[in-house]
Amino acid sequence: MGLLLKILIPLLGAALAFYFYSAPENFSEEMLRGKRVIVTGASSGIGEQMAYHLARMEAHLLLTARTEARLQKVVERCLELGAASARYISGSMASPSLPEEVLREAENTWGGLDMLILNHIGQSGFTFFSGDVGHVRSLLETNFVSYVALATAALPLLKESEGSIVVVSSIAGKIAGPFTAPYSATKFALDGFFSSLRQELIIDKVNVSITLCILGYINTESAVQAVSQVIPDTPAPKEECALEIIRAGALRRRELRYPAPAIGSMLLLHSLAPELLESLLRSSYRLENVQR
Repeated sequence: MGLLLKILIPLLGAALAFYFYSAPENFSEEMLRGKRVIVTGASSGIGEQMAYHLARMEAHLLLTARTEARLQKVVERCLELGAASARYISGSMASPSLPEEVLREAENTWGGLDMLILNHIGQSGFTFFSGDVGHVRSLLETNFVSYVALATAALPLLKESEGSIVVVSSIAGKIAGPFTAPYSATKFALDGFFSSLRQELIIDKVNVSITLCILGYINTESAVQAVSQVIPDTPAPKEECALEIIRAGALRRRELRYPAPAIGSMLLLHSLAPELLESLLRSSYRLENVQR
């Protein structure tokens, strides 16, 4: 089964990637020059790499994450790379007051906002569900409710600038695999909320785009630590992933799938033969390394 999955995914993915991404798209780094951008979860991983790309594009940056010392270093690097300006606010997105604080800072500093990139994430293991309902509630607060709170607080500014919301999600929010029940629940929630909100904005003729980013296995430190002993696949590079997220947001695309071949083929197979896909996925894991 594992071998079949390795054969099917590249073939299906190549066809889907060609279908969805063959049309020319005129992305230029100048599109982000001088833009006012908030990036959450920016002290490491994909968020850190997005900050560096945006800095090279000469954007104004407001970065958030839990760890102040790491944020300080990222901001310093952004300024070295050419950011028009770079600031940070440290704190946990589990705090109900932080979303309002971040948006107040953007309004007071810039007088507006052009792009909100929601990328932060709470910690959750790759294990059998233990029955810890408290963890599910906590993870929903960080991975979902704070996204809603930030987007809600940002909408008045984004309506003025006709800006963009970029939501970093996961294939786990489209296809529910084992060992990720709490995490997957939060990602499905993001898809449901922001897909519905997008339609309401269209109905109201509000020119604010929402880009949902469906990511696979990326070589961030946290992801590799969590799943490298269970998933034998090679993770995709976080630097390229970060650039693709920025590109999709700037082009106001509805959805980004990265890496496109793998994600596209899994989604197609899920729609055609969900039980087959689930069986293939289960057979591909190193189950002896999964903790209970």
